[in-house]
Amino acid sequence: MQRNEEPPVLELSTGQLKGARAGGVCTFLGVPYADPPERFALPAPRTPWRQIRDATQPGSCAPYRVREVPQLDVIPLVGSGSDGSDGDYLLANVWMPENAQDAPIMVWVHGGGFVVGSKDAPVSDGTQFAKSGVVCIAINYRLGIDGFLPVPGAPTNIGLRDILFALRWVQENAKAFGGDPRNVTVFGESAGAMALADLVTSPLATGLFRRAIIQSGHGAMVRDIDVGQRLVRKLAKLLGITPDAAGFANVDHDAAMEALEKVSKPTAVDLRDPEGFEPVYGISRFIPVYGDDVLPEKPIEALRKGAGKDIDILIGSNAEEMNLYFVPTGVHRKIPGLVAWWLLSRSQPRSRQVLKAYGLGQKGARPGEAMTRAMSDLVFRWPARQFAKAHRGRSWVYEMDWRSTACEGELGACHGIELPFVFKTLESVSGPRGIAGEAPPSELADRIHGLWVDFAREGALPWEPANGDLPVYQLAASKTRIEPRMPAADYLPD
Repeated sequence: MQRNEEPPVLELSTGQLKGARAGGVCTFLGVPYADPPERFALPAPRTPWRQIRDATQPGSCAPYRVREVPQLDVIPLVGSGSDGSDGDYLLANVWMPENAQDAPIMVWVHGGGFVVGSKDAPVSDGTQFAKSGVVCIAINYRLGIDGFLPVPGAPTNIGLRDILFALRWVQENAKAFGGDPRNVTVFGESAGAMALADLVTSPLATGLFRRAIIQSGHGAMVRDIDVGQRLVRKLAKLLGITPDAAGFANVDHDAAMEALEKVSKPTAVDLRDPEGFEPVYGISRFIPVYGDDVLPEKPIEALRKGAGKDIDILIGSNAEEMNLYFVPTGVHRKIPGLVAWWLLSRSQPRSRQVLKAYGLGQKGARPGEAMTRAMSDLVFRWPARQFAKAHRGRSWVYEMDWRSTACEGELGACHGIELPFVFKTLESVSGPRGIAGEAPPSELADRIHGLWVDFAREGALPWEPANGDLPVYQLAASKTRIEPRMPAADYLPD
């Protein structure tokens, strides 16, 4: 890379890039790591370019629509979406310290339920990581039907294959970024964290990263391929096509997004397994499947057999995850008990007992609040602890306990609230409609960001890794505690 006051130029294996320089950080946006994807085809190496390519604009992302959320502006969290007209979206953003040499590399995989999200969401700008001496790379990957629908005649887990392809690209170009290919940490949140938790166990990911930070994720959000193909048949019926790759290949993005919204309704399709569990609890219909070369078996079972034991893991959750879904809409206060039971029963075979265990029936307890507490543990918190316990390598567990003042003080330690603290981007989500509310503490962002950087740099954290007692570090309180057993533990598969 040129080291002067001119715009920085980076030379990759596929050609040269011209980026931007400011405050000791060189930024390259919209960097292609693969050719524009063909529908239901494996990612392919990028065709080299001859001229210096401008890398000051982020480019496009996978097609998706952003749903409005009452009281909150979610665009800083998930990006603004795309109509799919620009198919060249297997792109990365790179933030690197000026004059970087053998710096630790962190690769960010965004969340969004496997149906929305972008490397360009303002909350996950990587500038502060570069200022902390880290090469930060954020990637796009295919979503929804194109990325996570097990269509007969097409490769399975295409979105995961995109992520794997991007990680190989990082290895090939790490030196050009000023990074150390032997010191790569992957990190992601929500669906991105679920994807990475799965890849910790994948034989195809061997050697691609040394550490993983799994934020509000785990390896339990996967389906058997046969169950996933119920969704294939349902979508094919809605779209009037054959339920195979040939049928889906010609579906335009508008029609696909319309169908996606229809199958999101609670009664649209039954995706429960033979034991009556649906691991996503209705949050998304699209998740990875197991039983292929990417995930030969359930990740939790692979972990117990030693898969990923050489990878250091930092995994955690937020104390009130489901508040993001149920507080802004008022569901936590308004929903009657019968509806709470019915909604939960679509995913949990013992829904009545679960709600009772989380307070339903006690004096003054609202059904929606019991459901919200229960689902926080069922969907996110307890499976993350199960993942840490199953991992045969070193795992550290955290809990984000800082409570946002948004939504009249009720949003709390909700899903996604750790993001602006990790990236030190509080300004992107502060204010009247921001998830962090008014005046979130910048000193907490400094501390949390520092923990992530130290882990990426040398695998160091100020508390003990998981053991039989599973110590959990509370980020805001800055202390470790041994948690009592969650009621959810009695109602989820081992």
